[in-house]
Amino acid sequence: MKTYLERMRSTSEPSPRAGFKHMAWSFLGGFIGILVIERVGFLVGLSGFDLLFLIGSFGASAVLVYGFPMAEFSQPRNVIGGHVISALIGVILYQVMGSESIWVCPLAVSSAILAQQITRTVHPPGGATALIAIMGGDSIYALGFLYLLFPVFVGSVLMVLVAVLVDNLSKDPKRNYPTYWW
Repeated sequence: MKTYLERMRSTSEPSPRAGFKHMAWSFLGGFIGILVIERVGFLVGLSGFDLLFLIGSFGASAVLVYGFPMAEFSQPRNVIGGHVISALIGVILYQVMGSESIWVCPLAVSSAILAQQITRTVHPPGGATALIAIMGGDSIYALGFLYLLFPVFVGSVLMVLVAVLVDNLSKDPKRNYPTYWW
């Protein structure tokens, strides 16, 4: 038991704060990325509180894609694949189990993790995308399998495209995006 508890002690220091330029590019990318997704949703008639195009998990994706563009979790394969695979799992589980079962939410997240690991598309916000398919309410339920296309696929592609444009405007070699496509 002592060895187990000793493993919980910290063993290193936190990483240093990012430089101001890095933070400014991250802010700009996050702002433009979320704005583009919201505006596209508005233009196709899927925005507002009743018809969601901008889902909560995209906020977490923005942190990764614009704040840590060279991380593996931030690469296009991971962003798009992780969201779409997780959305598929969430929609299937909602269709089969509904939203009332005590098992459906933990099963959605754990299955999304497993599927992302199997397909090498791990993107942590994908777990939230699976949950949104189950807990998103009537507007999400009404989309059914279209949830995979609108908002998940289109929104994640837009986020990646904005990242390619914004992250590569910086002259900082630590902002090359992507490090790989697929």
